Amino acid sequence: MSKQPRPHLPTPSQTFNHRKFKILSALAVPDEEYTDLSPKGSVDVGIRDLIDELNTREGLVTTSSCAGRVSVYLEGPSKTATITTSEEDERNNVRSSAAGGKGGGEWLFVSHDPISTLPFQGSLEELFGLRQWEDGKGEDGEEGRMVHFKFEPMILHILTASHGHAQRVIQAGMEAGFREAGAVSLLSRQDDDHHPIVAIRSMGLSFESLIGVEGSDGVRRAVVSSGYLKRVVANSEKLFKENEKRIARFKEALKSAFEEKPKAKEGWEDAEARRERKRLEGLKRKEEMQRQKEAEAAGIADTEPSTAQVILEPPEVL
Repeated sequence: MSKQPRPHLPTPSQTFNHRKFKILSALAVPDEEYTDLSPKGSVDVGIRDLIDELNTREGLVTTSSCAGRVSVYLEGPSKTATITTSEEDERNNVRSSAAGGKGGGEWLFVSHDPISTLPFQGSLEELFGLRQWEDGKGEDGEEGRMVHFKFEPMILHILTASHGHAQRVIQAGMEAGFREAGAVSLLSRQDDDHHPIVAIRSMGLSFESLIGVEGSDGVRRAVVSSGYLKRVVANSEKLFKENEKRIARFKEALKSAFEEKPKAKEGWEDAEARRERKRLEGLKRKEEMQRQKEAEAAGIADTEPSTAQVILEPPEVL
């Protein structure tokens, strides 16, 4: 069964090219001057080559990115929300916790590189802004905020010029192991002014563990042993390595996805090429057979005597 050719990608619209120009203009400033809304405030070094690869391709531009990171995060304070649908509900307040990065939380530690590569000589508790656990200290009350240790793999948001561009990016992400890759803005209509945004991500590499608590005395203490902290850090080191492998695979898959003609294996030809080769070979054989017939016919005429000559030749006189 022959492989079906991929649909031709449409030319990016002027609207898309204008948006891409504005984004690239912001990225073009020197690293020391560039700032964004991330905790780091700039593009991660470990992903800069991939971003450059993406942004040089027609119909693609990155809108946000993270190469992968390890962090320690103090969740936000509990909030009280009043439901006013009935008199009974007004008397029953609903508590909601802002864990995971929203609602006034605080980053205690963030690194886009493995912790083992950092120039830090103290304990992990010190690195994460925690005191070692002390029995009976800070345990009372329900207002204590939890401290989370997290590893998060690479995530990219890519603005694409068309549904076709988006599909190829998603395919490359899936092939590289980013199983949750998909469109986060994909409408049913396919006009020139709609540009799908694709997220390249993999929740399978994410890791999180509770490692501390902020007690009623305001002190942040570890709730796990030093040995346990070393275990979670060692696990994050393994995840960093796997994340790097997937980034490299995605870069290669992206190149393949946007080649107009896929690389053919040595000795392999598609159906169209095979038909053309067979046609030319047939014409060549036909020409050779015609030449052979003409040569044979010419040879017979030169060597065989004519019938008339034999009949008319007089008999020898004795």
